[in-house]
Amino acid sequence: MPTSYDSPEVLDRREGPHGELVLRRHGDLLQIISNGCFLMDTSDGRSERRLVDAALDALDDRAAPALLVGGLGVGFSLAHAAANPRWGRITVVERERAVIDWHRDGPLSALSARALADERTDIVEADLVAYVNETCATYDALCLDIDNGPDWTVTDDNAGLYSTAGLAGCARVLRPSGVLAVWSAQPSPEFEETLRNAGFQQVRTEEIPVARGVPDVVHLGVRPG
Repeated sequence: MPTSYDSPEVLDRREGPHGELVLRRHGDLLQIISNGCFLMDTSDGRSERRLVDAALDALDDRAAPALLVGGLGVGFSLAHAAANPRWGRITVVERERAVIDWHRDGPLSALSARALADERTDIVEADLVAYVNETCATYDALCLDIDNGPDWTVTDDNAGLYSTAGLAGCARVLRPSGVLAVWSAQPSPEFEETLRNAGFQQVRTEEIPVARGVPDVVHLGVRPG
């Protein structure tokens, strides 16, 4: 009997360091649920792709810019970046082993297999806050898509990433004139001010139309050259 479109099918359920993660299928969609709350699905992806493109558009014409993506999610950002030959090294930091497994040999591999096979791609299992404060690597662009926005974090400990101190860590891994792009389900004027207080320049917010509801946005800031 075919699965009802009204009855999601749980494909995997994991207990991780930050609580329960569930991957489920709902009709044609794959969905990630974090601690009982809907996080993301495979329904669209335009805002994740625009996140990557907005960062690239804000860069100068430097050759093969290095990209750091915070959060693997359902793989839209990674797949879109890897499809663009202009990007150089592409590093994705993901703290949940379950999400990485779902991409490497699970249902989400249909979206990301080609990107994962790209020699430019590297997946790092780590907490992004710890990574930006500890790594010696530097990047031309950092795209953050680990929460529903600066004002709506998946876990409470992510909130520090969007503070002045957290953004200073993001700036630390960016090269001069590097770009920070932050996805959000809604605009945050307060976060724009925090970006400026953290030293970012050319701060702006770009709206991204979605199929239903209010637009998503990308917050952008440039590290001084």
